[in-house]
Amino acid sequence: SLLALTVTAGGTIPANRFVTPAGALAGADVNTLGVAQFAAVAADKLAVDVLGTVVVEAGAAVSAGATVKSDSTGRAITWATSGAKVGLALEAAGAAGNMIEVLLVPNVA
Repeated sequence: SLLALTVTAGGTIPANRFVTPAGALAGADVNTLGVAQFAAVAADKLAVDVLGTVVVEAGAAVSAGATVKSDSTGRAITWATSGAKVGLALEAAGAAGNMIEVLLVPNVA
């Protein structure tokens, strides 16, 4: 990434998942601050990549070039018709659990 910011984790956050501006694990369709660089538990200081490209865990199959959003557990899934657009998949994920590179974009709900 080009820029990482530090937040205080509001709970358990796995690495490579979307994080909210409040420092929580992102839920489905929400605006995000960025992606956790490493795993954290409540009250940990957490580095969050907020600008540039990041590696994110996919929550389902994702095509390269697809616009992505957060699923209910902070993983990248394909944006279809609703929810905040948070990134552009630079590579494909064949299934949930795959790690993909994503270009973060300004959130649009």
